[in-house]
Amino acid sequence: MNLENTVKFHFAKSTMISDSPRATASDALTGTDIMAAMGMTQERAAMGYSAFLGKMGISHNDRERAIALLAEYALSKCDKVAALRKLGEGIKPLVMYQLATFAFEDYSRSAASVKQCDCCKGAGFIEAEVFTMKTSTPEYAREIMKKSKELGLKVIPSQFENRRSVKEAIKVLCQKCQGKGIISAACNDCHGRGKAADEKLTKEQGVPVIGSCKRCSGRGYERIPSTEAYAAVCKITDAISLDTWKKSVKPFYDQLITKFDIEEAWAEAQLKQITR
Repeated sequence: MNLENTVKFHFAKSTMISDSPRATASDALTGTDIMAAMGMTQERAAMGYSAFLGKMGISHNDRERAIALLAEYALSKCDKVAALRKLGEGIKPLVMYQLATFAFEDYSRSAASVKQCDCCKGAGFIEAEVFTMKTSTPEYAREIMKKSKELGLKVIPSQFENRRSVKEAIKVLCQKCQGKGIISAACNDCHGRGKAADEKLTKEQGVPVIGSCKRCSGRGYERIPSTEAYAAVCKITDAISLDTWKKSVKPFYDQLITKFDIEEAWAEAQLKQITR
């Protein structure tokens, strides 16, 4: 039994909970077996199992637990990085928690994920400058028009109007997200497939050559830019410069993202061992 199979048991449609139908297999797991296996996996691989449940959107509490566990892990390892070791005792846990939060968001992202529209910043509307034609009729012109009408003369109001173009700032629908405030995180080149045509090889060979998408490296989605994590850290402390971030802190941040993958793999191994 693997981790993906456990998802359906959190949304069971009937009281029959088993890993395989009893009619076709003699080694079906009972509901008690499955609940016990999940509990044992949670005990043996708390971070990996909580991260998986949080990634699948099953439990917000598991998401928060996974982030908290990774923050504890980061706090125990961060002194190996000089820039992080120099942080104050009150600042260091806050920075580690922020890094753990961004690490989880990056780890849990997929081609089906959505992200805030960077054009309207999630508002759904953007401000645009437009020019409108304003008209006005001076007081003296109104008097002339009044007298002309009294004398039975034909009056054309537009001849007495003053026209001027006025620039105004108005809110218009964001074209990028169509007012939703969110957009897909899928790669724009491969549209989430992870595969795209290699234009150079296609021209050379004369037939479509499909390979891993170069833009997303075959993932199918865009990763969260590390600069966003750095910007969040800067709101907590200004002790880390951009150069220091790139040279020493970013590699540490990347290790935190990888830690979730390692822990999830460990949780899957434990679940298979328990249910074999």
